[in-house]
Amino acid sequence: MLEYAGSQHAGRRTDREEGLAIVGVLRSLDWVLLAGIAGLVAVGLWAVSGVTRFAVVGNPSYYLDRQMVYVAVGGAALVVGTFIDPDIYRRYWKPIFGATVLLIAFVFVVGHAARGSTRWISLGFFTFQPSEFGKLAFVLALAGFLADRPRDVGALGTTLRVLGLGAIPVLLVFAQPDLGTALVYLAALVAMLFVGGAPWRQLVALGSIALLLAVGVLWAGPAVGVNFLKGYQQSRLTCFVHPSYCSSADTRYNLEQSIVAVGAGQVKGRGVNNATQTRLQFLPEHGTDFVFASYSEQRGFIGASLLLALYLLVLWRALRIVSIARDFYSAIVAGGIVVALLFQIFVNVGMTMGIAPITGIPLPFVSVGGSSMIANLAAMGVLLAIYARGRAARRRR
Repeated sequence: MLEYAGSQHAGRRTDREEGLAIVGVLRSLDWVLLAGIAGLVAVGLWAVSGVTRFAVVGNPSYYLDRQMVYVAVGGAALVVGTFIDPDIYRRYWKPIFGATVLLIAFVFVVGHAARGSTRWISLGFFTFQPSEFGKLAFVLALAGFLADRPRDVGALGTTLRVLGLGAIPVLLVFAQPDLGTALVYLAALVAMLFVGGAPWRQLVALGSIALLLAVGVLWAGPAVGVNFLKGYQQSRLTCFVHPSYCSSADTRYNLEQSIVAVGAGQVKGRGVNNATQTRLQFLPEHGTDFVFASYSEQRGFIGASLLLALYLLVLWRALRIVSIARDFYSAIVAGGIVVALLFQIFVNVGMTMGIAPITGIPLPFVSVGGSSMIANLAAMGVLLAIYARGRAARRRR
């Protein structure tokens, strides 16, 4: 188990008695991480301004204007999250978990259906996706469960209880259906168990069970007439594993157009006006699922490299926070957030080039959409809060 700057109890006592002044938080911030986040948001807005230029006739800035509003709200969430002591989330992990489960389940009652899935709740002025915000809440809640049992994290009973709790929101998201987001939850859960100190034999056993479940869902179930996945989800996985046997024209078309768009950008890109895959609507969902392909067509290898370099910077600084964290809970939260972010980036970028299955996972800080942008910026605020308090604790020592 990792050692931290101060014990969990000591960290709570110090903050309650003295508090952490705003000046102290600013002094302890990871300004490199913050600069990387700002760079990602700026490049994301630049990408949106180009890939959605011709999406709405007569209003080329329609999606850009909306995205800027989401960035403003997400920025406010980042600031608020930075000044909230993460220990507050630990103390209230049970209400956070309950609210998350109820909100995701509420989708089935009043949810808004689109593209074959029921994932969104409409408030009239804003349509949001609870499962996107649930990614952060899921990590904050289950990390609290683990942090309350620091000496029992390696016990099989604790691992099974964590899996049982985690399975509730995972299955609810999977039933929407949203396979991609459910996999993000699972990736974060495994990361939290690893950071928490779960033995390797348990992690290997979990991997084996996951493999057996995948075989059952993808092969054994359909072989006996039981389909756990929707038809389009099966087609996406089939086209990825066996492209020559791909029977879905839509899935094959989307992937082919995406690969063409990425390659067409070459070194410097074709520019906004000459990017025919995007401008002439050959590439579907070019502002959301396939935004990286569209951005690569317009900005080329140089633009794509800039974006990936910023992702690398943010991931590197975020991983450092695991070891700098003030207490056990904060370390687990940091591990869950950074692995969830890494998983989303890898799958989204990979699926545009055919090295990962198409799952519908948005590209963090770039894909058009308010839920993803606000939730990811809020998660970055939590990371900054963990870093600031960890660094301040080390300074006091």
